Amino acid sequence: NYIDDRGIQQVLREVSNEDLTLALRGSGDEVKEKILSNLSERAADMIKEDLTAMGPVRLADVEKAQQGITNTAKRLEDEGKIVIARGGGGGEALI
Repeated sequence: NYIDDRGIQQVLREVSNEDLTLALRGSGDEVKEKILSNLSERAADMIKEDLTAMGPVRLADVEKAQQGITNTAKRLEDEGKIVIARGGGGGEALI
């Protein structure tokens, strides 16, 4: 699945920094960079600081935060506010 930068920014406006930080804790570097590049410099710096200062967290809490963000993206797609492009030839083609 793919969401363009504008779509990512729309999702991020609706997600708390706490949930975002927790979700990013379990994400790979590529995902972290993509998300952080779509935040203001100040917000990205705050998230990076929080990630560095964060102690151990339960995997279940990370997965819950990630699922919440996924649900927000799906809701925004259902509302027609963002487009999620899906691979594999199915779904809508973007032109």
